[in-house]
Parts: sequence; C-alpha cells; structure tokens
Amino acid sequence: MPALADSGAEAKLVRCGAQSCLQVTGHRDDASAPVRINGHLVAVQGQRNWRANLSVGTIKEWSAPFDRHIVVTSYDAAAQRDTDDKVRLPIGLLGHVPDLASLVITLD
Repeated sequence: MPALADSGAEAKLVRCGAQSCLQVTGHRDDASAPVRINGHLVAVQGQRNWRANLSVGTIKEWSAPFDRHIVVTSYDAAAQRDTDDKVRLPIGLLGHVPDLASLVITLD
C-alpha cells in the first residue's frame, strides 16, 4: 500500500477553451517519475514541478459522487515506493448543486 505524503499537490478550476478543467499541480523528486490521479496515469507538463489539466468530465468518471478529494500518486525515490497525496477538490465539484432562489450570507 502506498504511503501518504505531501507533495504540495493542489487542484483548482481553470478554463480550457469552452469548458472547465481541473488543473492539478505538484512536485516530484524525479522528473521521470509517473504521476497518477485516482489510479490513472496522466500526462503532465513540467519536470519536478508539474501540472496536468483534466476535464471535469474525466474527474467525474474517475471519482465517486460527492468525493471531496482526489488521490495523486507519484514515486518517492528516497522512500523507494509510491506515495499518495490526498488533494482537496474545489467545493461542490462532484456534488449536487441545487438551484437556489437566493443565498443569504451574514457576517458577524
């Protein structure tokens, strides 16, 4: 079982042409180490500091409904094993968003 680590991976929504994509960024010690998101090998841009853009549809296919995290896996050369990093998704990305007639926010 891969160990949990903190590769500094983050995820945010970005524009990819006419659609929205999830941009996942992170760091790996070995620039040739493969990167997996939720178990799927992904093509990344960059070397040690990398990024991958995935369509929201792809993330939905690779995740369970209402998931709040994705798992980014890369090889840790120092530990000589794969390490997993739980990365928080933007709020509501994989959840059901109801139609709201209004939203009231109060500040104290």
